[in-house]
Amino acid sequence: MLQLEDMQLLRALGVSQSLAAAARLLDLTPPAVTVRLQRIEERMGVSLATRAARGISLTDEGDRLVQEAIEILERIESIPSRVSGESSGVSGHLRVVAPFGFGREYVAPLVRDLHRSHPNLAISLVLVESPLAAASGADVVISIGHIKGSSWVGHYLAPNDRFLCASPALAHSLSGLKHPSELTRHAYLSLRENDEDVTRLRFTQYDATGKRISKAVTVRLNSALSSNDGTVVRDWAVDGLGVVARSEWDCARLIAEGKLKRVLPAWRLEPAPVMALTPTRQGLTIRQRVFLEAAKQAFDPVPWRN
Repeated sequence: MLQLEDMQLLRALGVSQSLAAAARLLDLTPPAVTVRLQRIEERMGVSLATRAARGISLTDEGDRLVQEAIEILERIESIPSRVSGESSGVSGHLRVVAPFGFGREYVAPLVRDLHRSHPNLAISLVLVESPLAAASGADVVISIGHIKGSSWVGHYLAPNDRFLCASPALAHSLSGLKHPSELTRHAYLSLRENDEDVTRLRFTQYDATGKRISKAVTVRLNSALSSNDGTVVRDWAVDGLGVVARSEWDCARLIAEGKLKRVLPAWRLEPAPVMALTPTRQGLTIRQRVFLEAAKQAFDPVPWRN
């Protein structure tokens, strides 16, 4: 049988993905955490985690047990507010994972304002290159675009188109292009994220009224420069180093300021709406509900369209 301390250890491992970080959260030594984890594994009869280059990696059994432990602890920790009926007294811990650029620009202010409204709610905002890769133990994961084949539940937050852009000078030189396949002769700047095939883009042509007038076309572009940081790739485009496909939230302001210009505007890329993902376990905690409501309010009206 698992004890309360065991579940707290499992939650710390899920949140931190590191024995050393979990030890700091629990005010223990890393060897003590290792011993306690081994004892839990012996009792459960399964391996819960494997050592990886950057900490630990939870097994499927470990991930399920962590989620169960988090759910049980959340119910225990919410007993006082549920018994007293204090709807405004949101407390406990909320872990939010978001991508670097969008997280800095929009999620960090959201977390700040949410904490001001609920000072007893401790919030950990984790900014990473690939949010789903660091999602174990998270209460909410912010994703740009639909996640295919995910075991998470998606909550729509805001629309977000994707634009093909370049510096004004480069865009002017490409103004004669008629079809996306012609882009293969030009430098493309790619953002590596979520283990996606980042040089393969899917386009659909629309007329001036917004009516679709062609079937989708898939084109593989030649990456001249690539990075895992969207800001770096966007700035390369501003500097005229190539064409880039960027989210509307990131490039709309630069287009309005004349620092970037759309390329092949009649050909649209697949949209990438802003989504909040929650684990598929039954129901939402009050912390998750409060965060989702605050997020929907923060994106209405849509900041990058105003």
